[in-house]
Amino acid sequence: MIKRSEVKKARERAAEMLRQAGIVLTPKEVEDIEIAELGLGELERTGLELVVYVNTDRYCAKELVLFPRQTCPEHRHPPIAGEPGKMETFRCRRGKVRLYTEGELATEPQARVPEGSEKYYTVFREIELNPGEQYTIPPNTLHWFQAGDEGAVVSEFSSTSRDESDVFTDPRIKRIPEIVED
Repeated sequence: MIKRSEVKKARERAAEMLRQAGIVLTPKEVEDIEIAELGLGELERTGLELVVYVNTDRYCAKELVLFPRQTCPEHRHPPIAGEPGKMETFRCRRGKVRLYTEGELATEPQARVPEGSEKYYTVFREIELNPGEQYTIPPNTLHWFQAGDEGAVVSEFSSTSRDESDVFTDPRIKRIPEIVED
């Protein structure tokens, strides 16, 4: 759960990071920035802020904002209704993001797995994305990512997003935020 006042503060912070990245949003888009607290009560460490521009039955475009060292936890986008699952391309716009996927383990991963959640992080092939760099994640592939010390802004281009169907390794995670009034 997250308090309405915390959502407001995180939304303002995310909007400022997007502005610093040169991304112009309408007032309505700023108002609609999603704060994905994930039910763990640790937004600064684990979570993500999102602007969804379009999400149809054919494609999706989003901006992802990660506060400094904030982690989007390990998950995959499984096949749904005969579709292979979401394929997504991440393009770093500002800051640095380290993406971890299935494959050869990094000898010295640069990200810090959130303390107390180590057992829920199982893939450690490291891809570092700096501004202007991108990487495409195949459908149904375990992955997680973390911003560097300055935070990060990442554009996501993908097939249809069905966030409610994402499968997180950590069973405590609730993808759809639960906001409570102060």
